[in-house]
Amino acid sequence: MSFVFDIAAAKQAGAIGSYNQQIQERNAEIAEQESEQLEKQKELDLQKFDQQFAQLQGETKTAILKSGVELSGSGLRVLRANAEQAELEKDIIDYNTEIGKSQKFEEANFSRMQGSLAKAEARQAQLGYYAKAGESLLKFNQNNK
Repeated sequence: MSFVFDIAAAKQAGAIGSYNQQIQERNAEIAEQESEQLEKQKELDLQKFDQQFAQLQGETKTAILKSGVELSGSGLRVLRANAEQAELEKDIIDYNTEIGKSQKFEEANFSRMQGSLAKAEARQAQLGYYAKAGESLLKFNQNNK
């Protein structure tokens, strides 16, 4: 009569595999959402940076003009250097965001692979339990002949 327990164990193994797969799928969705949040955070960071840069450039321009120097020559070079540095900083923000997003997508892919593996392992366990139930049933039938 152990075949009854083996069949129940097979069903339980399948349920556990499905549950573990669902957990990993949820982990993947969370990682993808975090990737989207990184993109939104980048946009906010760039807006804040642009505001701070505009303020810096305004202060620099005011300081140059207050000193009695015209906006040419070295004063213009300072403003241009600031603008070039700002573009570099924006590129760094963008690059770092893309790296973070790639990592989150890899996390999502890995979670999905773990979920598929959990489901496959559960199927393998189910087959083992069903095979064991079949053997028990055969023995039961042979003993009752």
